[in-house]
Amino acid sequence: MKKRFSEKEIVEILQKQKNTGKTIAEICREKGIAENIFYKWKRKYENMTVSEVIKLKSLEDENAKLKRLVAELSLENMVQKDVIKNFCSPE
Repeated sequence: MKKRFSEKEIVEILQKQKNTGKTIAEICREKGIAENIFYKWKRKYENMTVSEVIKLKSLEDENAKLKRLVAELSLENMVQKDVIKNFCSPE
């Protein structure tokens, strides 16, 4: 799924609303977004600068990568235990 706005653009939209004093409805109409999306962005990025958002994104990517790695290693460990159990069990 392609994102319409980058994190940098989202922060700029939030700052524009904060600095210009325009209503959220006006900003949403200008940018073509729903108000619930604006509030979701605001909850996530409200007090962040562009550099902080970039750092957050890199940390989220790294976290996802590490979670995949842990899942793969856990699966390998389970398979190895099953193999050992099947070959080493007395019959």
